[in-house]
This record gives sequence, C-alpha cells and structure tokens, in this order.
Amino acid sequence: MPEVIVTKPREGKFNKNAARRVRVAGKIPAVLYGAGHEAVAVEVDPKQISRILFSETGHNTIFDVEVAGSPTAKAMIVDWQREPIKDKLIHIDMKRIALDKTLRVSVRVKLLGVPIGVKTEGGILDQVLREVEIECLPADIPNHIDVDVSELAMHGVLRVSDLPHSDKIKYLNNEDATVAHVVSIREEVVAAPAEGEVAAVGEAGATPTEPEVAKKGKGEPAAAEGAAKPPAAGGKK
Repeated sequence: MPEVIVTKPREGKFNKNAARRVRVAGKIPAVLYGAGHEAVAVEVDPKQISRILFSETGHNTIFDVEVAGSPTAKAMIVDWQREPIKDKLIHIDMKRIALDKTLRVSVRVKLLGVPIGVKTEGGILDQVLREVEIECLPADIPNHIDVDVSELAMHGVLRVSDLPHSDKIKYLNNEDATVAHVVSIREEVVAAPAEGEVAAVGEAGATPTEPEVAKKGKGEPAAAEGAAKPPAAGGKK
C-alpha cells in the first residue's frame, strides 16, 4: 500500500519568511506541481519524507499526496535540500505523475560479485557511474539495476550497453559510457624538486591555488520560494 503524504497549504505561499516559520514549527516547506496544475506551496511531515527517501525505492517511490480542497494525486519526490551542517531536510519538491505516461528517472546501479581481475590479478574495481538515467512508465521503475561483474578481468570495462536491457526501460546514457572497470594499483612517487627549482618557483612568485570547496546537498530550486519553475523529474541525494 503506497505511503500517503498529508500536506497542509503553506501561509505566505512562496515567501521565504513563511518557509522559515514552517521549519521552526518542525515541518518541511515543500512545493507540489505538475500534471497541468499550478505549483502549490505546502508543508509536510519530515518523518514521512525521510521514510520515503531511505526506503528501498528511495526518491523513485510513488506515493499518494493529499492537499486540502484537491483530490488525492500520485506523486514523487524530484528534488530536495538538506542543511549542510546538521544534514536536516529543509525543502522538497514533489511532482504529480500520471501512471500512463513515461518518466525520466535516475536509478542506482548495483554491482554483484567480485571480479576476476580483483581476485587473481590484484586490481581494484572502480565504479564510474553509480546511477543511470532511464525512461519508463512509473510502474516499471526498478529499485536498482543489478549487474554481475565477477567475470571482469584486469582492465576489463563494463559499459551501459552491458547492463540488463528490456522493452520496458530505455537508457538515456550513452551506450558506450563506462559504468565500472578493473584498474591496476600504481604507486606514483613524485621526485622532490631540486634546490634550484624551489628557488626558481619562489622568485616567480607563484601563487598556490585555493582548494575547491565541496558542496553538500541539493540547491533549492527557484520554484521553491520564488517563481514556480519546476525542475526536471528524478532529482539526487
């Protein structure tokens, strides 16, 4: 039986101060859009949303959403934002879906087995694509795509074309894209620069580059608190 998300229309609609008051009250500000309806600002229970995101089907879970004054609709979570320090959910986007229309979603690729190249040749398995984008009907969305890599030898490559195919799903990634490969372990020893080289660098006045700061969580789309512009279906974690 699908999860039922009971929402409450948000006062102030897309106003940032109103969204802040929702969070203070222990709820999550959200936007529901799609299926030819105008975007609606609502508030939802964070426990229900977390239960969906941490389920087997994750953000591809189809659930029922109720909004006061409107009939129950099928929906999915397509985007979400977390507070970077405490990792708390602070906003989500939900999209109404039609069960008879195809969707574009991202699905996790699950590698099964230990490659021969790892067992007997001392290599390591490197997974390049952890998710692939597919197009299918809502009822045909797989929980994950399983593929056996036990026969993968050293320098062997698993491509999108090697993943299980069927007439129910269509891969949107390039068929030649690398999903995983077995690579050798190499220790590269960087020689220390000569004294003259160090001096030359100092004289040149080279300025060290600043480290790139990793971003955590998903950015809140403009539709959330401003103009209601929905993102593409199948948002990341």
